[in-house]
Amino acid sequence: MAVWALGLNHISAPLDLRGRFAFAVEHLGPVLSGLLSNMQDPTEAAILSTCNRTEIYCASDKHSLPQTMDWLAHSGGVSVETLQQHIYLLEDAQAARHAFRVASGLDSMVLGEPQILGQMKEAVRAARDVGALGTTLSQMFERSFSVAKLVRSSTEIGAHSISMAAAAVRLASQLFENLEDQKILFVGAGEMIELCATHFAAKNPTSITIANRTIERGERLASQFGGSTIALAELPDRLHEFDIVVSCTASTLPLIGLGAVERASKQRKRRPIFMVDLAVPRDIEPEVKSLSDVYLYTVDDLSTVVQSGLANRQAAVAQAEIIIDSGVENFVSWLARRNEVPLIQQLNTQADIWREAEIQKARKLLAKGESIDHVLDSLAKSLTQKMLHGAMTELRHSDPNSREQAHRSIENFFLRSSR
Repeated sequence: MAVWALGLNHISAPLDLRGRFAFAVEHLGPVLSGLLSNMQDPTEAAILSTCNRTEIYCASDKHSLPQTMDWLAHSGGVSVETLQQHIYLLEDAQAARHAFRVASGLDSMVLGEPQILGQMKEAVRAARDVGALGTTLSQMFERSFSVAKLVRSSTEIGAHSISMAAAAVRLASQLFENLEDQKILFVGAGEMIELCATHFAAKNPTSITIANRTIERGERLASQFGGSTIALAELPDRLHEFDIVVSCTASTLPLIGLGAVERASKQRKRRPIFMVDLAVPRDIEPEVKSLSDVYLYTVDDLSTVVQSGLANRQAAVAQAEIIIDSGVENFVSWLARRNEVPLIQQLNTQADIWREAEIQKARKLLAKGESIDHVLDSLAKSLTQKMLHGAMTELRHSDPNSREQAHRSIENFFLRSSR
């Protein structure tokens, strides 16, 4: 069984290119169906899509990297040549190692961050729900989850880390002397916004407001922080009310445009606005960054902040890599054993055919009145000759190099137990 993975992340590709390949969790079912229909051979598949990465994991009887890459390039509306400049391609043990490192938080922008593990589990559930996950990928992901748990429990990989949410608070604190005097707007109501709201709420801002497509979900989140809600349609008219805006939705198009922010800035009489766009694709038009009184940060802009404390975690990374190496080795061994199953089944079937044939001959000899000793001796000799025939032929007729290898193999298979 062959395993392969390909993808692009915050290291290999810029934000706007990653945005072309972002898939919402609720859309993964149809997306996976489209991918599998494009493959020539029966294939297992799962897609992991977050703000920092989009990765496809596949398993089949043979590698199909070109087909997978063609499909991904087409889905993002770019040429294969363009995609090749930003993509990484991994096979078998390297694909498994990458999955294990991603699950453990070693490949994240925020080293050791725990959110990626939940996102991988969501991706696996989505693949399983549409029947895209088989035994091989199930084993790989389950083992990656176990390794990730061991890494987090036995190393300090998560210590000293700064999350995206914490980085946003830190940057906002550099702009505003006191966050208690600021009004904050959160656009969206997903896990990342909830995490950001929790961090900002700890600073006791003047007010917290949630804008979300689904008002009920926005109200539930706002109630956790004593905040209020507004409809997305109100954003252009009310944007000027807020000092800090943090956005992270699954929208495929920007929700906050240059014109709206420009008008808000004028209404605020040039008082600064701090904006964080954690969405991929973008929620806020990139041109907003050119406005003199607006401070816009994207997920990539936050990378330098979240990397602080990295040196303190290098020892934990080394420990984590050892755990991952062991996990990968065990998975590769399992995969090798699984690949041998058809051969083992063929051997057992052939042995059953030989056994049945010899039993039938023995019964005929017994029916003719032959002695039991003679029949048993004949059965044993005939069965032994069948088992040794292939080995003897290989020794007699193979070339010198093959004969030497055959000699060692036959010694190992037939003579080892007698030593």
